[in-house]
Amino acid sequence: MSYRHDNGRPGTSPGDTGRPRRRLKTKPLLILLLILFIGNLLWFIAWLIPNNPGGNEEVASVSGKEITRQEWMAAMEEQHGRETLLELVNLKVMETAAKEYGIKVTDKEVDLEIAMMRSARDGSEKTLYSADGERMREKVKAQLILEKVLTKDVIIEKAAIETFYQENQSLYDVPDSYRTRMIVLETAEEAQGVIEELANGSSFEALARERSVDTATGSLGGDIGFVVPGQSTVDKAIANAVAGVEVDGWSEPLSLADGRVAVVTVIEKAKGNTFTYNDVESHISRELALEQLPQSVTPEAFWQEFDTEWFYGE
Repeated sequence: MSYRHDNGRPGTSPGDTGRPRRRLKTKPLLILLLILFIGNLLWFIAWLIPNNPGGNEEVASVSGKEITRQEWMAAMEEQHGRETLLELVNLKVMETAAKEYGIKVTDKEVDLEIAMMRSARDGSEKTLYSADGERMREKVKAQLILEKVLTKDVIIEKAAIETFYQENQSLYDVPDSYRTRMIVLETAEEAQGVIEELANGSSFEALARERSVDTATGSLGGDIGFVVPGQSTVDKAIANAVAGVEVDGWSEPLSLADGRVAVVTVIEKAKGNTFTYNDVESHISRELALEQLPQSVTPEAFWQEFDTEWFYGE
């Protein structure tokens, strides 16, 4: 920058020749060139990365009208955000409760609860196939922590536990079960066509969504949960067929009681087990203790105790 004389007018410093210094002209030019270079560099980087992960990225389009990532994420949050966050919060709350109250849950206890849920076939087994294996185990573990916290001060006589086991021993003889998907069609010819598509590599789940006339299960990719051979709550033809279907294989067309035809696949086999009294003693004790509680309790009852806050602010 130039010096000024005392009169405030631009001038030269003492001892200068009076000619302007060249750096007074080139410095602004260098700065301008640097700005232009940086701008061009940023533009070039942006050009190299067309798929901007920001909210305006196009994820789909209909008749030329785009659907942005921001719209997609907002719709997902609106439909599933509250439920998903509630589950995550409650898992963390029960994890904290376990540490606070010194509660331990073993893998063997989780295995027993999952086996019991599969054998119950009362709707509770839906928890098992609504999530992946690890997430499902976390949910079962959280529920066990809750039950143990609630019943830790309830005393159950050993005689009552033994009596319950003797009277309900068949509950603890858990048979093999098969997680099953089905595609329901109107005719055997249509079923045979589906089998040919499967043989050519088509996805059973995708075909169930596209082709099954049973809309309730079709929307779930044909998933009907775990089926036990001889189970009375599913069509007899399906209950009798599942044990003979290999995992990831499929059945021949099955004639259903309502006149329609089904093709089924088995995506998981859960081996059965017979649990002894020692295996289930604590399980029975906890179940009997829960029956003595005046009302059911959810993890939300512990939110205030553990200073829990969340996005929805309730």
